[in-house]
Amino acid sequence: MRTLLISALGSLALSATHAQSPITQWSWPVAASPAAVGVNKAVLDSIDREIASGQYGLIDRMLVIRHGQIAFDRSYPHDYAKAYADSVNVKGPLNASDPTGPYNYYNPWWHPYYRGGDLHSLQSVTKTVTSVIIGTAIMNGVFPSIDTPVLKFYDAAMVANVDDRKRRMTIRHLVSMTSGIDWNESLPYTDPRNTATGLEESHDWVKYVIDRPMSDEPGARWVYNSGATVLLGDVFHRATGKDIEEYAAEHLFAPLGIARWFWKRTPSGLVDTEGGLYLEARDLAKIWSVFANDGRWRGRQIVSADWVKASLAPIKTTPNGTKYGLAWWLQPTARDSTKFYYTGSGFGGQIPAALPEQDMIVVFNAWNILPGRGGLPSRRVLERIAAAAAR
Repeated sequence: MRTLLISALGSLALSATHAQSPITQWSWPVAASPAAVGVNKAVLDSIDREIASGQYGLIDRMLVIRHGQIAFDRSYPHDYAKAYADSVNVKGPLNASDPTGPYNYYNPWWHPYYRGGDLHSLQSVTKTVTSVIIGTAIMNGVFPSIDTPVLKFYDAAMVANVDDRKRRMTIRHLVSMTSGIDWNESLPYTDPRNTATGLEESHDWVKYVIDRPMSDEPGARWVYNSGATVLLGDVFHRATGKDIEEYAAEHLFAPLGIARWFWKRTPSGLVDTEGGLYLEARDLAKIWSVFANDGRWRGRQIVSADWVKASLAPIKTTPNGTKYGLAWWLQPTARDSTKFYYTGSGFGGQIPAALPEQDMIVVFNAWNILPGRGGLPSRRVLERIAAAAAR
């Protein structure tokens, strides 16, 4: 997601400092060849050629891990200063009030890589990571039941449009995109009528979201809503007294050996839990591996197996037929529609995926941010990668 005021830059500097915290790093071992981990190299090479030819637009990275080893990892460099030169200084929904800052989505200093390095913007994959962090806090006994009403953490007299439906809205409804809040994020992010545009142009993101009227009974309908995850970040702080990034640094990133990250903040200093996280692809793959292994990482329980099960259980079906759990996208497999690939989905083409039957983790990064400019057909490509794995 998009626009911000320059007043946030002081808070952004804090996030960059965290990114340099001393943590014992761990890296995936590299397989001698794809065949060494039972993967058909010809299939990966064919996808590689399609990406390199520009068939899917601006793809930045393809990473494939099987049996805990890297089978394929390739980056595809692009001149983003040139690619979006016509847009970077033109105000619009992707650059409304932050021409030189981290919410100008055409600015190559900030997007898709953080300051030209290797930390890639995850956009809405951040929502899934936020859910993971909540899971760690639940396991550690510092976060309440997700069936707790959201308004428990606020003075209802200071919230607009309070009715019985809003009083019944729980944390579970926020994390599962069934909040009932009036929201329209179905339009392209280049369309100023997209509700998320108003969110990121506001100074107080939490107030913008929680004051909106209700359109549905909570739990009745799935509606994609970035604002719901903004509320999750604020609720996390109110419930635990902890900044969610600081908590993640100790209880998620450090145990996984993730030493470098960047996390944008809103104008009021709140962590941007709906789309502000940057990670390197191999580190992002670690988080997906945790959920492919019942919450464990190298013998350590990061989140409980119960939280993994709840997160990956289909709660609602989205308008395009994909299932959705607790901020996880669940793509039915071609062979068996009752089984799923566990994925994230981020603006521009961020697609981390766990293929549990194949013991594979796949990460794609991209920066296709304009409508009609290409994109990876993720379902089809994931099926090809799955088929390439020997059973």
